[in-house]
This record gives sequence, C-alpha cells and structure tokens, in this order.
Amino acid sequence: MQSNHDNAAGFTLIEMAIVLVIVGLLLGGLLMPLSTQMEQKRIGETEKYIEQIKEALLGYAAANGRLPCPATAASNGLESPAGGGICTNPYNGFLPAVTLGLSPINNAGQAIDAWNTPIRYATTTANASAYTTPGGMRAATMTTLAATTPLLSVCASATGITATTCGAVVANTLANTAPVIIYSLGKNAGVTVTGIDETANPNPSSANNDQVFVWHVPAQPTATNGEFDDIVTWISVNTLFSRMVSAQQLP
Repeated sequence: MQSNHDNAAGFTLIEMAIVLVIVGLLLGGLLMPLSTQMEQKRIGETEKYIEQIKEALLGYAAANGRLPCPATAASNGLESPAGGGICTNPYNGFLPAVTLGLSPINNAGQAIDAWNTPIRYATTTANASAYTTPGGMRAATMTTLAATTPLLSVCASATGITATTCGAVVANTLANTAPVIIYSLGKNAGVTVTGIDETANPNPSSANNDQVFVWHVPAQPTATNGEFDDIVTWISVNTLFSRMVSAQQLP
C-alpha cells in the first residue's frame, strides 16, 4: 500500500513535468518574436544609416557642385574615377564611403548595412554625366536638367520594366527623375536570389546593370515575383537643386 507521501511525491513529479512542458512551449513561442525583433532592429539601423548617407550626399553636392561617382569593388571606398566625371560603375557601384567620410565601413572601405553587407549606390548619367562632373550641373543649367527624363527610375514591380523605364503601366512608376539611388540588399544579400524584383537591382546574383530599379514592401519567397527585402531610397532632383541653390552652387 502506497503512503500519502508517495502519492504526493508522484503527483509533484507529474506536476513538474507539466510545468516544464508549459515553460518549454512559452520559451519556444518567445524565440520567434525575439528573432523578429532583432531583424526589425537591423532594418531600422540600416534605414537610419541610409538617411545619414542621403544627408552626406547632399552635403557633398553643396560643397562640390556635383554628386560623387560610385565606388567600385576595388577603389577602397573612393569614388571612381577620382575627381568625378563619367563614372566607372554608375548603376552597379558602391557608396563611396571614404570619399564621403562615413562609417561604419568594412576593410574594403565600403559602407556596410546592419548585415555587414556593402551598401549600393547609383547615379544618373543623364546630360553627359553632368551630375557627377565638376561644373557640369551649372554648365547644363537647372532648366535643362529639370526637363530631362528619365534619370534613374524606381518601379513598384519588375513586371513589364525595360532598361530605361518602368513600362507602360503608369502606377508602376514610383520615381523617374532620381539622380541618386541608395540601397541595401537586406538580410538575404549573401544568398542566391531568383525573384525578378530583386534581380532588377544590381546584386551578386544579378548581372543587371541599367537605370531602372525596384522597391516595394518586403515579400516572401512565395510571392508572385519572389522574395524581396531590399531597402531602397532615392534623392529627389528638386531636393538636390534646393540644397545646391542654398549653397550657391546653382543656378
């Protein structure tokens, strides 16, 4: 015959097992939100850094009368060519972080996002590369520059895009007069991407190299155009003009 003590002990063990199961389930449920929180933190840090980059680019234009050219993979964070002009990699280059004096950077002098991946930077080649040529914008005149379209284009989808436009669907064009585009490849930068929206933006998995880019809210791999997590932004030509006029670099 079992004693009440044994029954109590047995009940306690069962009770402990139930508690452990409940705790395990609770911890398992917390792990995913924690992972999500960390990812959101990285996104926020990258977006904040890109805003700082935009200010640095506007400051550079105000001081120098032009935008810097993108850096290349081998230029150690310096614009290429040195001194600007016709850029070596206008559409598929990197942010010239050393030229701009920005940090954080990697050992190659490239500005990096929260996933330690180099941040990309594209500039327009319109008006004989006036935007990146010393004295080029002033010589071209604001009137001519403002009337030139398209510059760099940002599309809501890669469906129907060409090498120069977002296609026939008007709503697909988010911007087509951007002199500058800055973007992070996001969390999946280190993997092979196959979605047509992400491959529209120059990246290690894409040989795409033109003036048309894509941005929209993040999408899962099961989405129609595949996974998308690039963080893309651009500077308005009017914002650039305003800053340069204030600095007496234009008209």
